[in-house]
Amino acid sequence: MDYILIVDDDNQLRKSFEKLLIEEGYKVDTAPSGEVAVSKIKNYSPDLVILDVRLPGMNGLETFQAIREIDSKLPVIVMTAFGTTEIAIEATKMGAFDYILKPFDIPEMLNIILKAIESGRFMRTPIEMNGIPQENSKSEAIIGKSQSMQGVYKSIGRVASTDVTVLIRGDSGTGKELVARAIYQHSLRANKPFLVINCVAIPDTLLESELFGYEKGAFTGAAHRKLGKIEQANSGTIFIDEIGDMPLPLQSKLLRLLQERSIERLGGRETIPVDVRFIAATNRNLEKAIADGRFREDLYYRLKVVTIWLPPLCERITDIPLLTEYFLSLYSRELSIDNPGINKESMDILTTYPWPGNIRELSNTIKKVLIFNRGAPILGEDITHALSGKRLEKNSSNENIEQEIRKWLREILAYGNKDNMFDVCMDNFASILISEALTLTSGNRSQAAKMLGLSRPTLHSKLDKYRIKLKSEATTE
Repeated sequence: MDYILIVDDDNQLRKSFEKLLIEEGYKVDTAPSGEVAVSKIKNYSPDLVILDVRLPGMNGLETFQAIREIDSKLPVIVMTAFGTTEIAIEATKMGAFDYILKPFDIPEMLNIILKAIESGRFMRTPIEMNGIPQENSKSEAIIGKSQSMQGVYKSIGRVASTDVTVLIRGDSGTGKELVARAIYQHSLRANKPFLVINCVAIPDTLLESELFGYEKGAFTGAAHRKLGKIEQANSGTIFIDEIGDMPLPLQSKLLRLLQERSIERLGGRETIPVDVRFIAATNRNLEKAIADGRFREDLYYRLKVVTIWLPPLCERITDIPLLTEYFLSLYSRELSIDNPGINKESMDILTTYPWPGNIRELSNTIKKVLIFNRGAPILGEDITHALSGKRLEKNSSNENIEQEIRKWLREILAYGNKDNMFDVCMDNFASILISEALTLTSGNRSQAAKMLGLSRPTLHSKLDKYRIKLKSEATTE
């Protein structure tokens, strides 16, 4: 359970904020002053600090500096009233994860909290290479002893201590993010910020401001200055994931940044120097994208100073037993289930399956088998059902699927706007997927969240968004 410390001298705000976050599934502690907060951080290590800039005694900036001296990788979100925005911006320049204005929008704040905790985990969770973490270890691992993975380890070792730009390439699910984090953690910037931007996860209209920031009045709704992730990561490392999907106009700005090592905020004229190490990743065929006019050739050559290729799982079959042992150990601990191990018949199936989803698919398969077996021995048929069960279940209920498809089509056509069609489809699919996960876990929200790869607070927000109710909840209304 993620642990959050709230630092504010307003008793009522602390209590209401604490109640809100506890309901979202967080462990929460509070402090009325900077001095108390620093004392608590020395004794207990929170996953996130939410800090007001106006405090009695030690002020917000002084408290933030003291926190950085204790733990430079502890994410801090700064709360500020509208009139003290410049103080919050100064804290962000000093390394605060982000700031938010009071009174804050609750969904926006919860979203920032999720991103901050994830960022802190990326920086603070060690990445082991070529080994399996010990029991109860909090580290994560890049696992494999195959020849191709030995080459990956060597490449990480050679580039980590330099400042060169690295391009990580490989299919989806091969572990590109873990490699980026390993490079960061073994670099000379390991005690500085590590921020992640996913070009697919952020709408094109927001991606530029997310990267470069903006000035007050730059666009409708820009009521104050906002620093971008590149400026926030100054002196640290920024990981741009799915860079092959970055819009062409933004590619030009990124190229200029790589050449000149400076940025201009959206709507601004000031040239701001930045000292950032860049790591990028993509599963796209960039050479084809260049030929099709979807990716700049000059940016391509700027990015590929060093390229690390991650092999698909089907090309490293000898690593599957090691990976399977790792996921069995990891998920049996997470789900509080006895580790049943795996027999030869099951392993033979795993090592002959083509794994189009790579390591991510293997991970999800092992988790699903553990959830269904609840510690019982894993048989070959369990693996087969986990790999093909969804397809078999769909074939046995074609009428239901047809009804769902027709329902989606009616909703799409009702919009009459092609721009909304994809969003509508995805919302309907997400609703069905979450409902199915809750059914498979008998309504256990924690297990359903883990199955879906979501945090529990994120699952709660999606339950509200899609108005999904458990059977027990529906019958009590």
